[in-house]
This record gives sequence, C-alpha cells and structure tokens, in this order.
Amino acid sequence: MSSPPSQGSRAPSPEGQQRSEPPNREALNQMILGLGKTYLSTQRITADGAADESSPLLPQPAATRAEKIPKTRAAVWTVLTTVFAVSLVFLLGFPQLLPDALAPLVGRLPKDPMRAALLVLDNAPVIDGHIDLPILLRSAFANNVSSVDLSKEFVGHVDIPRLRQGKVGGFFWYARRVPFTLLAEFPQVCLRRLRKARTRGGRFPYFHLACPDNSDTLEQIDVARLTIDKYPDVFQVALGSEDIKDAIGKGKIASLLGVEGGHQLGNSIAVLRQYHSLGVRYVTLTHTCHNAFADSCGMAPGMIPLHGGLSAIGLRLIDEMNRLGVLVDLSHTSDATATQALKYSKAPVIWSHSSARAVHDVPRNVPDDILALIGTGEGQTDAVVMVNFAPFFVADPGNATVYTVADHVEHIAKVAGKNHVGLGSDYDGIDSTPIGLEDVSKYPALFAELYTRGWNKHELAGLAGANLLRVFEGAEKVSKNLRVANTPPVFDIYHKRQDMPLRLRRLQAFLQ
Repeated sequence: MSSPPSQGSRAPSPEGQQRSEPPNREALNQMILGLGKTYLSTQRITADGAADESSPLLPQPAATRAEKIPKTRAAVWTVLTTVFAVSLVFLLGFPQLLPDALAPLVGRLPKDPMRAALLVLDNAPVIDGHIDLPILLRSAFANNVSSVDLSKEFVGHVDIPRLRQGKVGGFFWYARRVPFTLLAEFPQVCLRRLRKARTRGGRFPYFHLACPDNSDTLEQIDVARLTIDKYPDVFQVALGSEDIKDAIGKGKIASLLGVEGGHQLGNSIAVLRQYHSLGVRYVTLTHTCHNAFADSCGMAPGMIPLHGGLSAIGLRLIDEMNRLGVLVDLSHTSDATATQALKYSKAPVIWSHSSARAVHDVPRNVPDDILALIGTGEGQTDAVVMVNFAPFFVADPGNATVYTVADHVEHIAKVAGKNHVGLGSDYDGIDSTPIGLEDVSKYPALFAELYTRGWNKHELAGLAGANLLRVFEGAEKVSKNLRVANTPPVFDIYHKRQDMPLRLRRLQAFLQ
C-alpha cells in the first residue's frame, strides 16, 4: 500500500498540463481598481456624490446626446431671431417710441430738443466767425493781459466756463479799429460832413478815412495772441482748417485771427502779407466807411458810393488774398462790392457776421439777389453767411430773440442752401443781445430751436462749423494751386498815397 500524501502536498498534475501561477498582489489591485472606475462611470452621481439607484449601468449612446444638442441650439436661435425681428420692426416702424437714452445707440437724436442740440454740439462744436474779445480787452483793460482772468465769470459775453457750456470749438478773435475812434481823431472833418449830410435829405456821406499807422491793429493781434498763450490748455492757435480739426480733436478751442476793415491795411497790400504772417486768416474788405479798396454799406440807408463797388486796387487786394489763402469777408460791404467780389474771387468767400435783409431790412444784412449768387452751380461762388446776433440787425427794437435769429438762419438756408449758413455772433462787439442768446453759453438754445423746425444732425453740424471749414478748405486749395503755378505777389500801390515818390505815383496812376 502506498502511503497517503503528506499534509500540505498537492496532487500531481496530469501529464502535459501546465500549472497556472496565481496572480500577484499588484496585478490584483489593478484589476479591482479598474472594475471600480468602470462601475462609477456608469452611475448617476447625486448632489452628495453617491450613485443613484436609477442610474443606468451602461453609458447612453453618443447618438442620443448628439440629437439633443441641435434641438437646444435651434430653440435658442429661434428666440434670438424673433427678438431681433421684433426690435427691427420697432426701430424702423416706431422710432418715436425709442427712449431718449437709447436714441444715440442707433444713430438717432433724442426727442428732447436741448438734449439733441447738446449731442450734436458734442460731436460738431460751434466755430463762431466773429467775436470781438480783443477790442473788449483793449477798452476795459488797456491790453494788460495780466489783469485778465477768463477762467471765471468775466465782463462781457465770453469767458472759459461759458465757452465750455456753449460747446464752442473755435472762433475768430477780431482785430478792429472802430471808425468812431477815427472820427474822434478828426472831429472837424466829421462835423463838416455830417452837416452836409443834413442838406442832402438825411443821406449819409462817405468817410474815406485810413489809419495813419497800424499800431491799433497790431496791438489787438498782440493781445489776442497773449491771451491765447495764457491758457494753453484751453486755446490753441489755428492757422488753417487742419489746425482747427487738430485743436477740436484735443478738446481745445481753435483760435483764429481776423481783421475787420480794409482801412487797417493803411492802403497797402504789403501790410496784408505781414498780417498773414502774424496769423490773420480773413480780412473784412470794409467797415462802416469806404476805403481805398471798396465801398461800405454804412450803418443806415443812403450811403453815397465812392467806387461803385470794388476799386482797381481792391480787385488786386482780392487777388493777393486768394494767393495767400486769406478769406475775403464781405460783411459791412455795399451790395455792389459784395456782388463784384463774389464774381471776381477765385476762392470761396464769407460773410463773417451778417444776417438776412428779407427778414430784417438793414444795409448790413444780405439781400436775396446776392444770396442767390451763392452756391456751387454755374455762375455761383461757394460761400458761407454767418448770422449776426446783434439785435438791431435781426429785429425791430425790443423784439430780438433766439427765435428771430433762427428765422434769419432759416431764410438764408432757404435761398442759398443749408450748406451755406453759419454763425458769427459779434459777441463782445455788441451792447445788447437777443433774449435767449445772452452770451456764448447759449448757442445750444439756437440749435434746439432749429431742431424743432426739422433740421437734422448733419444740417446742424454744418451750421455749427462744417460749412465754414469747407469754405476755408476751398480757399486753401486755391492758394495752393496759385502758388504751385508760381503766381507772383501783388505789388500794386494805391495811386493816392502821398508817401511814395511823385514819379512812381504818376506811373501807377498811368498804369491804372
């Protein structure tokens, strides 16, 4: 008998059968861990992290999830499309229902006139063609700029806070020698001529007076430049249209220089060139008196003509203004002077501070037949008429208001076109102002009034300054072309000058 197998021994394997080794501990752990991950991935995890008994043991097919995504996306796009369509119908069909606060977001002006005006002027600030601040500084402060403080409320119509409030982006500082000052210097001449006027049925004679020197004009240019330099964060000198845009882009007030009255040239075209070199960019051909260059309209009907419009030297003055790029200003000129200058000038012209004669009949305003000559058509000249706020130019005594000024703007726009009207307030050069336009802070009131009359944002922007900029650019283009063509300066001399050699004066008289 064979002895039984000892305890712990194994039964022999069948022959040829391989013995399998038990898995080691590491492999066993990996297998268990893999099964756990597979299980957990099939469970729905609840908020506390435990598996939900209702969770499927196997993951859902990918196709089922993909079918739900397009359905959700389609629903979202349907809602968005519906909202867009409804909004579009609302905006196009019922724009008047859009709240003022949202109007600018869609390129529309608010319904409230003042809010609309302020929005327009924020983007297209006022460029005033005529402010007499230099003459105020002369008369009230003897040109002592150190005594002037424009940073707070100031005498007159202009200071920095009110310029900001009125949305002013630029203006012409005017150098002016007042004819009444000239008459005070020649009292006997003045009295004799006024006595003669009474014998002619109240008609006013001409006063052919020229400055014996140009110190007054130079002093006013000086005081303007010193005041501009005193506030470099507010004002910026502008010598051209690009300078105006640059200043406005920087949030500053573009400051340009103008000379009111050709008598300030001292009968000399050479002086014009020197004024230009000092920054002067327009000259009014006359003031309230005739001069060597042209006839004035005076202050009242009945001014007796001297030249019948432009003189021979006046035509040559315009030639030189065109060559230099100095704007020809026709405010204060007679109708004959204005008509001839419009037809003769190669460059666009301006009226720096004139209104419409058809609205209020005074010689200083522009009649309809001359307004009809303004434009870009055949036989017309591009120009801008900048409406004056002086009460005695816009309405009968006591009736001047922001509404009557708006009447002048609208009439000029009706006859000449809205692209040919601007603003030339005459602030600080007038003793009184229209109700509602008391100073430079009140410009928005005029724009609000015109907005209620149907003016759109583009037309209002043109009135504010874009029309003036176009004319200025046109004059600069003519100047550039003339200089490229090597057009020589004008050297003509006024034949009545007494300070030139007699032989030269005779030669000039012969040539003219």
